[in-house]
Amino acid sequence: VLVSQATLVSRDGFRHEVEVASGHTVVFDEPASAGGTNTGPAPTEMLAAALAACTALTMQSYAKIKGWDTTGLGVDVDTTYADHRPASYRVTLTMPPGLDESQHQKLHVIATKCPVHRTLSDAVPVEVV
Repeated sequence: VLVSQATLVSRDGFRHEVEVASGHTVVFDEPASAGGTNTGPAPTEMLAAALAACTALTMQSYAKIKGWDTTGLGVDVDTTYADHRPASYRVTLTMPPGLDESQHQKLHVIATKCPVHRTLSDAVPVEVV
C-alpha cells in the first residue's frame, strides 16, 4: 500500500502552505474577492490542475511506450460549480496532429485512466479523525 502525506506547515489568513511527501511545498489561497490575497490557487482550482496534469502525464507515458510523438498534446479542464464546490469537470483534449485517428482514439481512452480522473469519478472516501 502506497501512503502519501500532505501537511499544513503555515497559514496566514486564507494563505496556506502545505508540504507534500515528495518534499515540495504548495501555496494555496483564495482570490481577493473571497477574502484571500490571491498568492496561490484555491484548493478547488488545484483539483482541476491536478486533473489536467495527470491526464497529460498518463497520455504521454502511454504514448512514450508506443513510441508516439506527443508534440501538440493539450489538456484543458473546465469546472462547473454548484453550492461553492465543483459539480462537474469537462476535460477537453487536443490531440497531437502527427498521430492517426486510431491513435487519437486510444489516447482518448487512456486519458480516462489517469489516477486523478479515477479518484474524482469514484468519489474516494475521506475520513476525518
